[in-house]
Amino acid sequence: MTTPFDAPSPDDAPAGRDANPQYVLPLVVRMERTEPPGRTDALETSARAVLTLLDDPRVTDPEGEWAALVVAWTDGRIRKVVRRARGGEWRKAGELPGITVTGAEAEVRVFPPVPLDGWPKELAKLQVSGTDLEETTPPAAPEPGLPVLWLNPELEMSAGKTMAQTGHAAQLAWWRLDEAQRKEWAGNGFALAVRTATPQAWAELTASGLPLVQDAGFTEIAPGSSTVVADHPALRAG
Repeated sequence: MTTPFDAPSPDDAPAGRDANPQYVLPLVVRMERTEPPGRTDALETSARAVLTLLDDPRVTDPEGEWAALVVAWTDGRIRKVVRRARGGEWRKAGELPGITVTGAEAEVRVFPPVPLDGWPKELAKLQVSGTDLEETTPPAAPEPGLPVLWLNPELEMSAGKTMAQTGHAAQLAWWRLDEAQRKEWAGNGFALAVRTATPQAWAELTASGLPLVQDAGFTEIAPGSSTVVADHPALRAG
């Protein structure tokens, strides 16, 4: 068994983990009709939500109430599903155990992992489709020294699918960092940027050895598609 602190070992991934019970990490993005969040802000907030959960004492303490669920989740395939909610749906989702993370415009609530076929009814009825978002403000160039989650410029994915992918990338980066590096990132609120790489930069990034998300292909894109590279400055040192 893995612990919440570490990545699954290569011997367990991915086919070997298919025999284990499968869990999924639910994320819900607030999407009111009149004021939906901007796409990039939602992507960044989703990634920060995943990191916030991974750093929560309920996960990091071996006796924490969510620790066993995170271990079970990481013993299977690392699945994340993003659903949308508004109005009363969002308020009901907020009553379930979880953590709400806010961005400039976006609100994303992350919940402890649930069995693949055992979603709480308040979340199971929420829609996965319809999570397409537009930019409200063109994203600026990332600040120097900021961790950047670079998107594959050749793929088209819905905002919900991309939110799950940026969450994966942030998690892979987190697993690569040591305790001091994690503490520093948590101390600045898990500041990060999500941007689309240029084709030339993408080729360089995928060959760099930085954490790379390769999708299982359950939805939207082909199995094995490379979706996001997590470019954290600490992972480039040396």
